[in-house]
Amino acid sequence: MFNEELHRLGEELAELVAGLDPDAVALADAPEVWAGFQRITRLAEAATVVLSRRVDESGVWRQAGERDAATYMARRSGSSIDAARRKLATSKRLCDLRATRTALLGGDVSASQGEAIADAAAVNPDAEQRLLGVAGRSCLAELRAECLRAKSSGDPDPDTTHARIHAERRLRIRTDAEGAWCLEARGTAEDGVMVNLALEPLITDLFNQTPKGEAPPRRETLAFDALIGLARQPLEHQPEPTPGSLPRRRRRKFRGATTPNYTALLRLDLTALTRGHVEDGELCEISGIGPIPVSVARRLLGDSVLHLVLTKGVDVANITHLGRGPNAVQRLALLWEEPGCTALGCASTLVEADHRIDWAQTHHTRLGETDLFCDHHHDLKTNHDWALVDGQGKRPMVPPVDPRHPNHKHKAPVG
Repeated sequence: MFNEELHRLGEELAELVAGLDPDAVALADAPEVWAGFQRITRLAEAATVVLSRRVDESGVWRQAGERDAATYMARRSGSSIDAARRKLATSKRLCDLRATRTALLGGDVSASQGEAIADAAAVNPDAEQRLLGVAGRSCLAELRAECLRAKSSGDPDPDTTHARIHAERRLRIRTDAEGAWCLEARGTAEDGVMVNLALEPLITDLFNQTPKGEAPPRRETLAFDALIGLARQPLEHQPEPTPGSLPRRRRRKFRGATTPNYTALLRLDLTALTRGHVEDGELCEISGIGPIPVSVARRLLGDSVLHLVLTKGVDVANITHLGRGPNAVQRLALLWEEPGCTALGCASTLVEADHRIDWAQTHHTRLGETDLFCDHHHDLKTNHDWALVDGQGKRPMVPPVDPRHPNHKHKAPVG
């Protein structure tokens, strides 16, 4: 009976899609029509996720001569084997995660959101409801970052996990279907910091070289050019090793290497530092990269490339600085509170400080009056009168017609 109903719905949907002419859809109706098809896509994807486990158990992939169930499903869905494996793993985890499965089948979360939540909740079940709440108000990148924190705090042996990631470190070079050179690397967070510290000065230099009046390239473009520039830097002259001696390591030179302007921020709760491990709701992470074990944080505390911010350190929330921009202590405090753009749903970490009340009026910089914005949301605020709703931390940015816009709170109620 279920198969017959599914077949009928499939035929009706196929007929509807076959007759779709995008140019015949009125512009005013296009967003609603798109949302309708998107809901169908989300529900259908949810069904394929929860059924993946049963496809594996059926053994049909053996009859088809495939290596495993993931290969079977990837070949028939046109997806990658890695994506099929993740879907199958999520399907198995959902057996013990009723709330996530219900949200997935109800269309409240997407397959990607469900995958992230299931992966974290399998390690830290107590975080499941909280992560479902995050999924309802944040973008996928923010959800994945929160899932990573939950998974880290629920890891019974973070040092072993860290050692495994280091042992599995890799850098892969391949050529894609268009003949483009592709680079993929995976390793521990502190190794990633060293790469970032080498690239950041070059990225900034390239950004500053943009001709006046021209829009700068995307950050991803600048990062690629910085990587190539780093590879092209000449090696320091080294004497040839004498017979029988060990060759000395050659060191690369690059601009900005000796300037301590580019630092990483270690966000760490004092209670976790003293206890030796994090618990749910606590932080031990390198900002912009991800969580690390407390043991690694202790080892890194003496490294000059890291700034440390402790939640039980100096209270900087009410410090007032008379300069136009935040001072060093305030910048660190801002990054502690929210490493990325303050606008809810934006995962950009390339941000600048912005005064809620123009500095020309106050002539001071105070943390309670300062937000971090990416270029896009800063432009919306400055040139289009968008604004964050009242409050602190991550919150929605709304247009001037939205009743939550701060301008409306001063107007008398109508009627």
